[in-house]
Amino acid sequence: MADSKDELLVNLSRNPWFGALPLAERKAMLAVADTVQLRTGEMLYRKDAVAGGFYGVVQGAFKISTLGEDGREGILSVVEAGNWLGEASLLDGLPRPHDATAVQASVVLVIQPQAFKRLMQRTAFARAIAVLLCGRLRVLYGMVEDAMLRSTRTRIARRLLTLARGDATMASDARASVAVSQEALAMMLGITRQTLSKELKVLVRDGVLGLGYGRIEIVAMGELEVRGALA
Repeated sequence: MADSKDELLVNLSRNPWFGALPLAERKAMLAVADTVQLRTGEMLYRKDAVAGGFYGVVQGAFKISTLGEDGREGILSVVEAGNWLGEASLLDGLPRPHDATAVQASVVLVIQPQAFKRLMQRTAFARAIAVLLCGRLRVLYGMVEDAMLRSTRTRIARRLLTLARGDATMASDARASVAVSQEALAMMLGITRQTLSKELKVLVRDGVLGLGYGRIEIVAMGELEVRGALA
């Protein structure tokens, strides 16, 4: 990867969480990070593996998933470029709780466990990790709440809005195009492809969404937000 540390700093700082860190902390992270490239389908880490690092996605994207007893895959989220992941197992010392697999050719920064431990001695970095965990917890509770209380159509709208803002870090500006297949979106929501297709057709008919190959276009962001706000 040809990007210099300065270029990485600028590009990664577009992420709300990383960009909110003091400049000294961002530079300290990049100073101890190694670069790793992964091919499509290659695993960054496996469920139950020992923690191997704290990862920043520079290019590409990863699906965070797990397998059920029947072998079906459940996709929990898609982590895109700019986001960081893998801190939980470094904090509690427990194995990885899920798989992280590259869904396209990807480049990640890796902060090794010992370097992460040293960074955690810095007050600003430790506080930022706490903020990152709080964001993940809010997303998790939101998913549970959606599954318990909201209709399938509302859940679809809310998940698309989350993906449009970069998942857990929730950028203020939502994108009008979400790079997710219908199959992957159905897995994220825990519904069948047929059920998802039926609901998406309604949203397309109403002029809210457009469907493309491997992506969903948000035609009317305001209307999607209205539908996602419904209980």
